Amino acid sequence: MIDGTVTFILENLKELIASNSKQISEVNDKVKSLSNDLDFFKGFIKDATDNPIKYENMKELEKQIRDAVFKAEDIVDQYVIEATQYKSSSVFKKIKHPLDHPTKLLNLAQEIEPMKATVNMIYERKMFGAGARQDGEGSNTGKKPKVPIVEEDHVVGFDDDAKYIINLLTGESEDLEILSIVGMPGIGKTTLAKMIFCDPIIEFEFYRRAWVYCSQDCNRKEVFLAILDQITKVTDEMRNMTEENLAQKISGSLEKDKYLIVLDDVWKSYDWYNLRVAFPKNKKKSRILLTSRYTSLGRIANRKLKPHDLRFLDVDESWKLLQRKALGLEECPRELIKLGKQIAAECHGLPLALVVIGGILLEKGTERYIWEDVSKNVKKYMDEMDPGKRIYNFISWSFNHLPYHLKACFMYFGMLPEDHRISAKKLIRLWIAEGFLQQKGEIKLENIAEDYLEDLVNRNLVMVEKWRSSGKIKTCYVHDVIHEFCKKKAIDENFHHEIKRSDYLSSNGAFKMYRRLSIPPQFLNNISLKQFGSHVRSFLCLSNDEITLTLAKISSIPKTFKLLRVLDGEPIRFTRFPADLGQAVHLRYLVLSIQFKILPKCITNLWNMQTLIVKTSSNVLEIRGDILKMVRLRHLETNASTSFSKSFPRKRNNEEGYLINLRTLSIVSPETCAEAVFDRAPNLSKLGIRGRLAKLFEVKGGSCLFDNVKKLNSLENLKLLNDVHDSQGKIVSPPEKFPPNLKMLTLNGTELDWKYMSTLGMLENLEILKLKENAFKGECWEPKNGGFPSLKFLYIGRTDLVNWVASDTHFPSLKSVHLKHCTNLNTVPIGLSNIATLQTMDLYWTNESAATSAKKIQSKKNEVPTRRKGMGFKLSIYPPDHAK
Repeated sequence: MIDGTVTFILENLKELIASNSKQISEVNDKVKSLSNDLDFFKGFIKDATDNPIKYENMKELEKQIRDAVFKAEDIVDQYVIEATQYKSSSVFKKIKHPLDHPTKLLNLAQEIEPMKATVNMIYERKMFGAGARQDGEGSNTGKKPKVPIVEEDHVVGFDDDAKYIINLLTGESEDLEILSIVGMPGIGKTTLAKMIFCDPIIEFEFYRRAWVYCSQDCNRKEVFLAILDQITKVTDEMRNMTEENLAQKISGSLEKDKYLIVLDDVWKSYDWYNLRVAFPKNKKKSRILLTSRYTSLGRIANRKLKPHDLRFLDVDESWKLLQRKALGLEECPRELIKLGKQIAAECHGLPLALVVIGGILLEKGTERYIWEDVSKNVKKYMDEMDPGKRIYNFISWSFNHLPYHLKACFMYFGMLPEDHRISAKKLIRLWIAEGFLQQKGEIKLENIAEDYLEDLVNRNLVMVEKWRSSGKIKTCYVHDVIHEFCKKKAIDENFHHEIKRSDYLSSNGAFKMYRRLSIPPQFLNNISLKQFGSHVRSFLCLSNDEITLTLAKISSIPKTFKLLRVLDGEPIRFTRFPADLGQAVHLRYLVLSIQFKILPKCITNLWNMQTLIVKTSSNVLEIRGDILKMVRLRHLETNASTSFSKSFPRKRNNEEGYLINLRTLSIVSPETCAEAVFDRAPNLSKLGIRGRLAKLFEVKGGSCLFDNVKKLNSLENLKLLNDVHDSQGKIVSPPEKFPPNLKMLTLNGTELDWKYMSTLGMLENLEILKLKENAFKGECWEPKNGGFPSLKFLYIGRTDLVNWVASDTHFPSLKSVHLKHCTNLNTVPIGLSNIATLQTMDLYWTNESAATSAKKIQSKKNEVPTRRKGMGFKLSIYPPDHAK
């Protein structure tokens, strides 16, 4: 089977040609011919993806097509850069340095001819299976799974194991105890550890707890920072600490508390020795739980307690897990039960194999002949004697069953560090920038990408770590065995390369061919980027470990990789904006961490930009470039109050907004919220405003700046952050109306009266309301009946609220309530127990009386039986003393 990745290269090149028609007008005829050839290859690749091929040199032909397409992409990309520079140069330079790309395109056309002849021969001799087509569209393999994602609170087959380890963790020993779960890859070590970590008993006993991933290449500093991030607030000072100082910081933070630390996927005893110094032996019944493939490591960690060797699932457990993954909550058809049990038994009790096969069955459907075919293949793959190769075969089989549009998206996980948890939002934006998605009518690219991610989750190839309050995926990851597969597949395809220490002295010629690089930032000072050639399109630095580079070193990235489309430099602290970066006209995705407060005019040159994320050490940011010329911009995010030095011209009649693709604008200053700005960006769905909000609501001449926000009919997410708290910052006249389709509202520092909540209660579509620190002031809040008809998630931060009255008539759809630092609150309203939809409540540093009332709500809620196991009301209280 030919991998669908090649198809995306072809489609990207077509899109590139179409979007740069002005820059390549001089070679239009040759480009049109090349485009027609690509259409021909596109149809061939799609047909080859879905039909068996009897041509013996198929792999070689596939490689030839891929190399030719890469070369065409390089020529067109380079031509766009040179044509842009050529048109702005002097007459003398144009005569001295003429463009020679027509010759290059002609030579490429000649190289393509033999491939076209071979493809024609395959069609003429009918070497495909039935159904092959030559219309350039290929087969439709992108059908959506029938069963939605199912959230599971209980994992199949691990109940006894969980009870055993929980008993050990909550034992009477005052000493620090180390426990370990060991077993082969894919047997469920992480799943069991997560089940234990989230158990209500553990949550109650160990509120001071942290979960970190160690992996094969354990970065001690990153592990320490990840622990600190869960037990305190990580500061810039901490990020600059040495590993030894970080270990002391952790030890000092935990010294007086009972704590639980989970170290997931520890590979080497060396790593364990280096990490354990951070954990104080404080005689507080503290515990460490580690998972590892190696029994010997568990014995080294604790020579007195035998590691818990995880068993394989039995036949009944295997069938139960397979059903859940293949059919969700649906009943298995009677005629498939025997066959399904046979498939489950052939997986030999290996959970990862069962969930992967379940994903294949989910995608294929419930026809008997499909399940029979799967059964035959399972038996074939399980005949492999090496257990490691067995699971690799299963993953490969599942990969081969992916529709072409998911293959590149799935392989992209190989670019991430092992055990890396990535934000779904970030992943989706990267996929879009890489060109893995194609526009389908009026559907937003972000929505298409969300469907792709859910599809991979449904196929059990990607796992969800956290969910957003909106019900969408927040963070996700892949199993380490699946990560190994993605990395190997990516190497085979020249899809990407992860830079390691061994690359410092290497002169591998293959480096010149890689088109995507991922690199730990600490390596940047010790390696020459020139050895990786000029083909690189993506450069990712994904780490918590920050680094400051010289301007020359930073400039070497865009200077070496002129065709760059993706640059994630978040861990790199930019002291100045490198001029060479302004010449990277192909950039679509850029993340910068800067130590200055002005983005220069040359940012305007990046007219292909889709996602621009700037994190600055300053409270304010000024963008001097003309973002109206960045016509493809979809997301502009900063952590500072941002303003534009160039004013926006008023929109003329029947003139389209220049920023019609812009979806996210956050965070901007109140002064930026002018009518001309939002007229040019009518499709905004997320907006963040930070600064002196009184200016946003100040009425002048019968109107205020917020009136411009109200007109944003597509706006779903609004953040209002008030930075000024003196007499000038007081909000005298908050708005009476909001954008009509608002679903999420966040307020911070606004200090509004609780009576104003009746205005927010009239927002019919509002689902998520986050009232951060001092959003409201006053001792009493009694909502009006019939308000908040759609509200599902309510967060109340630090406030002086004392008396709160609420029931199902005030919040009929509420699912989750979070109260943080509400220390004056007398009671949590008992009327909340009458809300049928309420599922979770979280109290953090409230008081004992509030905690007592919350427990009464829990008792009343748990009197009502639920249909599904694990779906009862969940209450979390910190500190635990308040819950007693």
